[in-house]
Amino acid sequence: MSSHHGLAFRISTFGESHGGAVGVIIDGCPPRLELDEADIQRDLDRRKPGQSEIVTPRAEEDQCKILSGVFEGRTIGTPIAVVVYNKDARPEAYSEMESAFRPSHADYTYQAKYGIRNWQGGGRASARETIGRVAAAAVAKKVLAQFAPELEIVAYVKSIHNHVAEVDVDAVKFEQVEANIVRCPDAAMAVKMIDFIKAVRSEGDSVGGVIECVVRGCPAGWGEPVFDKIEAELAKAMLSLPATKGFEIGSGFAGTHQRGSEHNDAFVMSEGHVRTRTNRSGGVQGGITNGEPIFFRVAFKPTATIFREQETVTTTGEATMLKARGRHDPCVLPRAVPMVEAMAALVLCDHALRHRAQCGQP
Repeated sequence: MSSHHGLAFRISTFGESHGGAVGVIIDGCPPRLELDEADIQRDLDRRKPGQSEIVTPRAEEDQCKILSGVFEGRTIGTPIAVVVYNKDARPEAYSEMESAFRPSHADYTYQAKYGIRNWQGGGRASARETIGRVAAAAVAKKVLAQFAPELEIVAYVKSIHNHVAEVDVDAVKFEQVEANIVRCPDAAMAVKMIDFIKAVRSEGDSVGGVIECVVRGCPAGWGEPVFDKIEAELAKAMLSLPATKGFEIGSGFAGTHQRGSEHNDAFVMSEGHVRTRTNRSGGVQGGITNGEPIFFRVAFKPTATIFREQETVTTTGEATMLKARGRHDPCVLPRAVPMVEAMAALVLCDHALRHRAQCGQP
């Protein structure tokens, strides 16, 4: 069903934006892994609302609680349940959405599919659902550290609207990303992005952009041929995030403007290992990692809920105008950075375990 991800490292998220709680159940985590709530909380704090002036002001501490699967500070091989209780839900702020569909939101499609929907803040379609993903990914990163100690995942805001950052994908560090509230490692462009988001917000509007992500230190050999190729799994994972509209890996669409003689990554030997002289493949060939950095980009549309009157229809088919209330991100990208990292970690952890199960090695 739609709320599950992974085969060997399998997660199931639950909860609605303004329900009692949100969370995740993780199945397949190896036993004897050191884990406590602080390990998970660090990533949740990067994703939570209210952390800066350019995101939603919803005041949620997003404190997690581990309910099962951990004993005396270590995983025991049974399902791990993590829950975060909603503390600052204000469903009354969304009363207009009970009878009117927000343009470009999931209101109409949920109603069309199920014949019923939770209209309070978007329900299950809200980005609040990603709490479970980020919590599960914190566990996945602990697993990955055992299989590939050198592996690191760094995502960052590459562009906001037409403001594009200059970033060295081979050298960018986590500390540079976290140095400002927009999570753009280009400090000069970050200032422009922040000012732009503030201006858009003051106009009651929203804006989108692109997040770029690089995975370094991933071993060669992870992934499956044909349907479960690493790039296919990453694409599905990223496009399952709210507000995503595009995915490209390596040279992406730009590669269509090159010939094979220009695009091919020549193999060379370096310190006894097979390497590629260039990396237009983005670290993946034939759906399997080749040991080079994996890098990809994810496009996020402008937030659908805006504070301007928009033309729409009611649940009974009558034309109306809708101006949203409530608390919303004018730009989802700053908080989506840890979400992109989370989905990358979940995909790689699942394939690391699958590779070990089939090939007998990490």
